Parts: sequence; structure tokens; C-alpha cells
Amino acid sequence: MPLHALPAHSRLWLLALDTVPDLAVEARLRRGLADILAQWRHKGQVYQAEGLLLEPQLIAVAEPNLATQPSGCAIDGMLRKVHRLVEQLQLGLVDPAASILVRSGGRLLAIPKAEIQARLEDGTLDGNTPVLDLSLYSLEDLRSGRLEAPLAGTWVGRKHRVSVDA
Repeated sequence: MPLHALPAHSRLWLLALDTVPDLAVEARLRRGLADILAQWRHKGQVYQAEGLLLEPQLIAVAEPNLATQPSGCAIDGMLRKVHRLVEQLQLGLVDPAASILVRSGGRLLAIPKAEIQARLEDGTLDGNTPVLDLSLYSLEDLRSGRLEAPLAGTWVGRKHRVSVDA
């Protein structure tokens, strides 16, 4: 079942690559992700997950049963396999605990949290900079447009007292 056909309540995981893969690596990533998800099982439970690249740097995985019947071990196992695939392809993942992910110049950039104030001061970031939220919980969150928000409307804007530029 394709991602768009999964129910809105499906549990969602978003992972961002720190660079845009070339087309050959992107194709290998797509195949590898499909293989991992097609084989996703834990303690006899077969998961009905789907994954795709929402864009070249953004991986989405969704699964309908884990929203109501969570299994931390199953989730950890799947994420470990995805991380291993990314490493095998010599790609890196953005750590959302250490960075914010913004859209700039047609690509996604990870800005270390320690550098946010400096990037606001030098104009790299402003209140209108689109910030991506990798913590969305469900497909409904993604479908309703909650993936991106202007920096001023996020925790970053509140912390640094940034408003939307006119």
C-alpha cells in the first residue's frame, strides 16, 4: 500500500539527510528503504510500513498499527536498519536534537542550535525562513501541512524573539 493510501492516524518518522544524494545513491536508498520496510517484523508481528523520499533529503516512514499498538523494540530495530543503510551509502543524517532543519536556496540545511543566534544576526536566518519539524507524529500531521513553518512561528522564533519580516 503506498504511503498516500495509509490511514491518517499512521505513525510517522521523518529523517533528514545532511546532503543531497546523487541520483545513483538516491536510487539505492529508495531500494534499500523498500527492502527494510518489506521485511519489517518483530515478535511475529508483520508491519505494513511504507516509506519514501518526500524530497531528495527527506525520508518518511509510516506504519498504521504502531500508532495504537506501539512497540519500542520494533521501532528501534527499524530505525537502526535505516541508519545502517544511510551509513552504507556514505550519507549522514541530521540530528534534530543538535540542529534545526531549514529550507534555503532550494535545499535543506542543518543549522546547529548553538549557531542559531549568529545566523539570525548575519541574516542567514530570519523570521520567514522555513523550518522543518521532524517530530511530526502522524501522517495526518504531514498531510495537514505541519512539516514547515516560518521560523518566527516555531520555538526558535519564541526563544530568540524573532518576528516575521514584512
